[in-house]
Amino acid sequence: MITAVLDSPLHPEYGGITVPFPIPREEYDHTMELLENLGIGDALRQDCRIVEVNSKYPVLERMAGSEVNVDELDYLAKRLESFCASEDEQFQAMGYKLGLTDIKDFINLTFCCQESTVISDFSKLEQAGKYHAMNLNGGTLPLEELKALDGYETALRLIDTGAGEVTPYGVVYDNGMKLEPLYQGQQFPPYCYDDSPLTVCLTPAQGGEPVILDLPVSDRQLGRSLLRAGIANLRGTELSVEIDNLPQKVSDRLHLEREGLDDLNEMCRVLQPLSQTQREKLEAVVCAAQPEYASEVRRLAEELDQFDFISNVRTAEEYGRYMIQESGHFEYDENLEGFYDYRLYGEQRIREEGGLFTAHGYVAYHGTIPLEELMQDDPAEQYQQEQGLQMGGQSF
Repeated sequence: MITAVLDSPLHPEYGGITVPFPIPREEYDHTMELLENLGIGDALRQDCRIVEVNSKYPVLERMAGSEVNVDELDYLAKRLESFCASEDEQFQAMGYKLGLTDIKDFINLTFCCQESTVISDFSKLEQAGKYHAMNLNGGTLPLEELKALDGYETALRLIDTGAGEVTPYGVVYDNGMKLEPLYQGQQFPPYCYDDSPLTVCLTPAQGGEPVILDLPVSDRQLGRSLLRAGIANLRGTELSVEIDNLPQKVSDRLHLEREGLDDLNEMCRVLQPLSQTQREKLEAVVCAAQPEYASEVRRLAEELDQFDFISNVRTAEEYGRYMIQESGHFEYDENLEGFYDYRLYGEQRIREEGGLFTAHGYVAYHGTIPLEELMQDDPAEQYQQEQGLQMGGQSF
């Protein structure tokens, strides 16, 4: 995690604000409001001055005093959060070697520092040599080739080149690495940060750079992302799915690329916090209810408590056995085992409940309104939602 103290270069008298990066999803909108109170946090301009930055990356302290966009810091922190220990060394050593101070350069370095080699412990040259060989080959080598490689000799040959530069993070060899300007100050390079339910790509109708969104996003996040891409509205924008982490039965039921972004986003907002047990229950409910649209899946997920679900129960006999022995509705006596007709009782319960078996287990709806009505949005709520998602009404 990176923690930065930010203030306004135009009005330092307003004071500063300490912001953790990456900004937690649920805190993003509130953080933007706090920044706006200081007159900073614009979607496009670099209007935040870094007063202080604290992290496990001392090289980032070189940015102190510079002006950045808050989303740039957030993106950089997300990139660094996925780094392993060796990538941490490569990033810091190359940042030091190149004398970087600009956040755009640090962002771009996260995409290429892996090409370099850092020797930080000269008692482990065998390991360093093998890492070097992998760095020269895109980070990987066939296992047989790696085992056969003399890492110690490989490291010695590298040292003998004299191309290394001593840094506080070890001796770094750039191996010809080029700092390519993937990020130039507006549209961030595509990068999937977390295990979001759905990652989509929006391609502008009139051409231009696509936008990658990890759903769910808040209206504010969406608006800021679209502004960066120069997209005035979503009309005519083509949506495609990049990564699908939805429950399998949900993906099977929906034609995701025919759905509207707002419906997908709202569905993901409800699905994202579900536990694995709840996801399994939702899959069974989807099998039973047969929804056709993302809005219907969202309603089912919101109303999971209206369904009974017993996992891994797939026959009337198994259901009857579960109800009598495990459900707690009865005081089971094993001495009477021969007198229980589990199948008959299970069939009776299924008829009364209108339940059915799915690949995930038994599911039954016990709500007070028809299932078809349950899956429909309240007209007033739907109207408010549509009004709130009009581009002109958003605050970015």
